[in-house]
Amino acid sequence: MAEIRVNPTRMELKKLQTRYRTARRGHKLLKDKRDELMRRFLDVVRRDKELRVRVEEALQRAFASFALASAVSNPRMLEEALMLPRHEGELSVSYRNQMSVTVPDFSWQENAAGGSDSYNYGLAFTSGELDSALLELGAIREDLLRLAQLEKETQLLAEEIERTRRRVNALEHIMMPRYLAAIRSIKMKLEENERGNITRLMKVKDMMLAAQYKEKHQFFPDEEDA
Repeated sequence: MAEIRVNPTRMELKKLQTRYRTARRGHKLLKDKRDELMRRFLDVVRRDKELRVRVEEALQRAFASFALASAVSNPRMLEEALMLPRHEGELSVSYRNQMSVTVPDFSWQENAAGGSDSYNYGLAFTSGELDSALLELGAIREDLLRLAQLEKETQLLAEEIERTRRRVNALEHIMMPRYLAAIRSIKMKLEENERGNITRLMKVKDMMLAAQYKEKHQFFPDEEDA
C-alpha cells in the first residue's frame, strides 16, 4: 500500500485528520446506501421472479395454442391472417430516481383502428386456437412490459451496488488506512522532534548553570572553601 508523503508539520496533521474524518463519514454513508440498495434489489428480484413465473406460464399456453392453430390451419392462410395489425399503440418511457439510480417506467397506450376486439382477420376461415393464442398474448402484454421494466431496474441496481461496493472497499482498505498511517507517522515525528527539543533545552540549561557556576567562582573563589 502506497503511503501518503507529506511534511511532518502540525498543519499537515490537521489537514489529514480532517480528511480522515470526512472519509469515515463518507464510508458510513456509502455503507448505508449499499445496504439500502441491496434491500431494494432483493425486493425487485422477488417481484421479478413472481412475475416471470406467471408470464412464462401464460406464454406456454399461448405457444401451445399457436402450435394447435398451425397444425389445423393452412400456413399461408395463417400468415395472411397475422400480416396486418388491427391495433396500433405507442410505448412511452418515463424515468424515476431510486437511490441515485435512474430507472425506467414503461407504459403502453393503445389506439384501436377498427373496433375493440383483438382480431385483425375474419373469423370464418381461422381456427379457435388462433383466437385463444391472440387473446392470451394480449392479456399478458402489460405483464411483459412490467417484466421488462423490472429486469432493467434489476440490472441498473446491480451495477450501482457494484460501484458502491468498490467505493466502500476503496475507502475502508486503501484511503482510510493511508490516512491513519500518515497521521501516525506525523505524530511520531512530531513527538520525536519534541523530545529532541526538550533534550536540547535541558542541555542548554545545564550549560547555562555550569557557566553561571564558573563565573560565580571566578569572582568569588573563596566561597567554595567557606
